[in-house]
Amino acid sequence: MSQPETTAETPTEAPIHEPKKLGECEREISVEIAPAAVSGELESFVARYQKMARVPGFRRGKTPASVIRRRFAEELKQEVVESLVPKYFREEVQKLGLQPISQPRVTDFHFEESEPLRFKAVFEILPAIELAPYNDLKSEKQPVGVTDEEVDRELNSLREHQASYISVEEDRGLQDGDFAETSFTGTPVKKSESGLVDPAGNPVSSGQGQTPAAGTPPVQMNDVLVDIGGSNTVPEFSDNLRGAKAGEERSFQIAYPEDFQDKRLAGKTLDYKVQIKAIKKKQIPELNDEFARELGDFKSIDELRTRIREQIEAQKKHDVEHAAKDKLVEELVKRNEFPVPESLLERQVTARLERGFRALAAQGMRADDMRKMDFGRLRTGQREAALREVKASLILEKIADKENIQTSDEELNTEVERLAHQGRQPVEAVRKKLEEEGALERMRERIRNEKTLDFLYQRSA
Repeated sequence: MSQPETTAETPTEAPIHEPKKLGECEREISVEIAPAAVSGELESFVARYQKMARVPGFRRGKTPASVIRRRFAEELKQEVVESLVPKYFREEVQKLGLQPISQPRVTDFHFEESEPLRFKAVFEILPAIELAPYNDLKSEKQPVGVTDEEVDRELNSLREHQASYISVEEDRGLQDGDFAETSFTGTPVKKSESGLVDPAGNPVSSGQGQTPAAGTPPVQMNDVLVDIGGSNTVPEFSDNLRGAKAGEERSFQIAYPEDFQDKRLAGKTLDYKVQIKAIKKKQIPELNDEFARELGDFKSIDELRTRIREQIEAQKKHDVEHAAKDKLVEELVKRNEFPVPESLLERQVTARLERGFRALAAQGMRADDMRKMDFGRLRTGQREAALREVKASLILEKIADKENIQTSDEELNTEVERLAHQGRQPVEAVRKKLEEEGALERMRERIRNEKTLDFLYQRSA
């Protein structure tokens, strides 16, 4: 038997067909694979199946090729297609000098014995971009200053974070300014048509109009400090706990509005049972050198003030620079008109949605609630911003080419190390994962675009 592997590697002698332009970024090519190459690849798979297949009546490895061809006809055909189509597609686009940016969609497939294997492939390419002038871009320099009041606000915030809570020993009830140390359960209830509650605000018994909401687990929390009368405390909590003493239990009902900030509670009614364990007062540390030393490597409160001022100034400079760069990008997108491939746009929409879902999960939103969202509407809502981002990226890549701006291996390594440190993982493990996902080159492109935008900003400021 001839060696089919060698035959399969022989380049096709089929003529090159000019690509058909279906749109500004969409092309269609026709590919033809010579019968010799197809039969050679088929023989290769027949030989493999002969070695591996178990066919009744034949010893393993001794099944005749004719039996293999009949018994595994469809499987062999699929193997040949999956082997040859990608290979010859790549060959054809290379001959034509095309660079697909999307997976090809195969159409008009023709596969008959002793005939050339023919198919058409539709795919997208990058648009031709004629860069508009960008040397005249200007960014306004805005002065950055830090006031004493801003430093004081940050210092007071640090004092709040360092506050301690001491128990109130006197025999009295909770009052505004106190912190109630509590444990509580909140059971969602099903509203009745009457919505009746007793004079104290407690839900009436289930037989009189209120029942627990089926399938909704109760909210249970232990050792929670409730700021009585505090701006961040639900007013009904303060109203119902005010006057209670340590050791008491209070029961009350809260109907949360539909627009309540915590979406897990929005529109629901909960029956609360709250155990007051202790009454506490917040003790805020004095603003002195000792406080500064407790915060870190500071010798005095003046040194701490200086550091805070520097940090606020650095953040303001970053914000000013970020806003200026946004305006530069906006101007670049405005100056350059070109079509955007749908595959790139869809990819960016998906990336934006994934970032949004991660943010919602970090805020406590449940996966079940996310799945109830209207994904079609969400994708539509992201298209405009995604279009701007894709166009900006393509423009910056063109400018980087023109200005010979590159990402060094050292810069890429630094970014990988930063991600590894952030995720508390070994650097090589992070690098391997990025390589497997194809994210390493995307990271290199992102760094290059950031360097290009910084180049434009520095020159325009």
